[in-house]
Amino acid sequence: MKILIALTYYQPHKSGLTVYAVRQACALAAMGHEVIVLTSQYDRSLPANERTTGVEVIRLPVAFRLSKGVIMPRMPLKAWQLIKEADVINLHVPQMDAALIALLSKLRKKPVVLTYHCDLQMPAGGFNQLAGRAANLANRISAHLADAIVHNTRDFAEQSPFLKRFLGKLTVIQPPIIGAPVSQADVDAFEKKYGIISGRRIIGMVARLATEKGVEYLIQAMPEVLESMPETQVIFVGEYQRVFGEQAYREKLLPMIDALGDHWLFSGVVSEREKSAFYQICDVLVLPSINSTESFGMVQVEALISGAPVVATDLPGVRQPVKTTGMGKIVPVMDAQALAQGILSVLQSGLRVSPDQIERITTHYSPQTVAEAYDRLYRQLVEDHA
Repeated sequence: MKILIALTYYQPHKSGLTVYAVRQACALAAMGHEVIVLTSQYDRSLPANERTTGVEVIRLPVAFRLSKGVIMPRMPLKAWQLIKEADVINLHVPQMDAALIALLSKLRKKPVVLTYHCDLQMPAGGFNQLAGRAANLANRISAHLADAIVHNTRDFAEQSPFLKRFLGKLTVIQPPIIGAPVSQADVDAFEKKYGIISGRRIIGMVARLATEKGVEYLIQAMPEVLESMPETQVIFVGEYQRVFGEQAYREKLLPMIDALGDHWLFSGVVSEREKSAFYQICDVLVLPSINSTESFGMVQVEALISGAPVVATDLPGVRQPVKTTGMGKIVPVMDAQALAQGILSVLQSGLRVSPDQIERITTHYSPQTVAEAYDRLYRQLVEDHA
């Protein structure tokens, strides 16, 4: 089967959406499908065409940016050409080009699958709000045109102002999540590289420094945590300096973070192997997200399969990994005191994920399991269009 996957950003860009798409594409290619990814050349140094891990990647030049979105004048023609040869088109949204690609696919009489990642809530500012309205309009049009809509959980879909209008098209497929193999030497190297002090209790957060991640609530929770457990340190893994559309948010947080001194460490972006080593030293992973831009939080499962429990906010979809495994705490949204209490509860209990649970979680979320679910959906839609 020839599968066209379209999305705004693909590797080496790092976000939950791009990580999902990379794992999905590679797993489908490993099954023998011909997979083409159509995306943006958001960085001019990236190759316009490349083949990586069995996937053909086509990147189109970006004329200009609209907040976190991009405008690619060559998209209509290139999409039209690629859709002609494809058996099925899979759009990852939010994506400004989704409506156009969905419309072109319907004109070609090709089935469209929409993988819906989150409800879009943009930061304040007229430019950001304009971009948000454009993306939401594209989402609505593409959802109406789609033959099927995939999301991680029914919990989120039933609460989402957007998705609850399309439950008749919904197929629930869990996100593809893996942990890189890691040795004690990898763990030791991570600790040495970042100067981790022996005996400290580690609170982990893996994210971009972005508004929807609720980083300020973890910052505000730390004084209460440190009062009870002064040996605690936060390690923030992920991009924190050059996050598109989030510079004002970063500038607001930096003085608060500086006040925590060496109890807060930014590692920056790390390799998958380093991230797995990081999870091994985490006593708890925290996901303090504040709105439905976060619909699941794949890093929770990455932590769980490494043995680390999780404290997550009570958002639809986001609460599911803790709720289904019992490995952690669910706390109210935008409540620093409740977050502090949840963190302390987990740290003081010494909770860890058991080997049997790790095995079950790993199998359920493996890219192969996810790709097989997509394969069944694609085949049914292609058969329906025959």
